[in-house]
Amino acid sequence: MLQLAAALLMLLPISFANAAPDPDAADEPQSENDSGWTMPSANVLIDAGHGGIDGGASADSVLEKDINLAVAQKLYLLLNSQGISAVLNRTGDYALSDDNRWHITRSRHRRDLSQRRQLTEEIDTQLLVSLHVNATKNRSKSGPLVLHQESGESALLAFCIQDALNRQQETTYYPREGKPFYLLRRVDQPAVIVEMGFISNDGDRAMLTDPRQQLQIANAIASGIRQYKWITR
Repeated sequence: MLQLAAALLMLLPISFANAAPDPDAADEPQSENDSGWTMPSANVLIDAGHGGIDGGASADSVLEKDINLAVAQKLYLLLNSQGISAVLNRTGDYALSDDNRWHITRSRHRRDLSQRRQLTEEIDTQLLVSLHVNATKNRSKSGPLVLHQESGESALLAFCIQDALNRQQETTYYPREGKPFYLLRRVDQPAVIVEMGFISNDGDRAMLTDPRQQLQIANAIASGIRQYKWITR
C-alpha cells in the first residue's frame, strides 16, 4: 500500500495537465450522443465540489475547494488503478458554472449545480460520488458523513462508503438521506455526497490537508465503492 501511495503522489502533478491526446485513448470506454460527438464512459463520475470563484467552506485560510480537488484526484487514480473506470468533472481550480452557457439565470450557484447534473446525462456513468467537507460553528464537531438519495441503491452506496470512512477515521456515524440537496434530488443514477470531515475542526482540518491522509480518505471511499459493486454485481 505504501508503494502504491508513493506512486500515486508522484503521478498527481502530471496526471491532469493539458497534455496532447493519448494514443491509447481509443481503448478507453466511450459513448456517442445523438449529435455524433464521442463522450467518455465510466463506472464512476467523481464530482469535485466547488472550484474557482466558489471556494466553499473555509477555516484558517484553508478552502474546501482545494481539499475536494486533491482527494478527487487521488480517488480518480485509485479507482482506475483498481479496474473501476472513473472520470472527474473538474481537474483544476475553476468553476463549472463558467462552462454553463445553456441555463439562463443570474445565479452562478444554480448554473454550477445544473452543469454538474448535466454532466451525469452527457457522460455515460453508473454512479455519482460528490466530494465535500463540512463546517459548523461548533468547532468540536468532527467526522465523516455520507448523504444519499431516497433510492435503495444510493442508500446502499452511502452505507458502504460511510462504513469504510468510519473505519478510517475511527468513528461510528450513520449515513443520512440528503433531501434538500439539488444533486441528490435531480440526478437519476445512484448518487451520494461525501462530507469527508469538518474543516472547522482543528483535527479534521489537519487530516483533510495532509496529502498522506487525503490518500487514506480516498482509499476508504474507493473501498466503499468496491464493496457496493461487489454486493450489486
